[in-house]
Amino acid sequence: MRNRVREQRTQQGLSQAELAAALGVSRQTVISIESGRYLPSLPLAFAIAQFFDLTVDKMFDPEDEEAGT
Repeated sequence: MRNRVREQRTQQGLSQAELAAALGVSRQTVISIESGRYLPSLPLAFAIAQFFDLTVDKMFDPEDEEAGT
């Protein structure tokens, strides 16, 4: 599943640590989500989308199975 976390984070000039703090997760969690090694829980996916003022389907693309495989 492809996601736009890195793209949105860098567009807003945030570090991984700043995003992690805003979401209440570890920096390692942000790194893992960005790289596609970890799929966030549904509440975390909603929190990420809300943080960037996007819908979950705009932030996470379930049609793209390339990432995380």
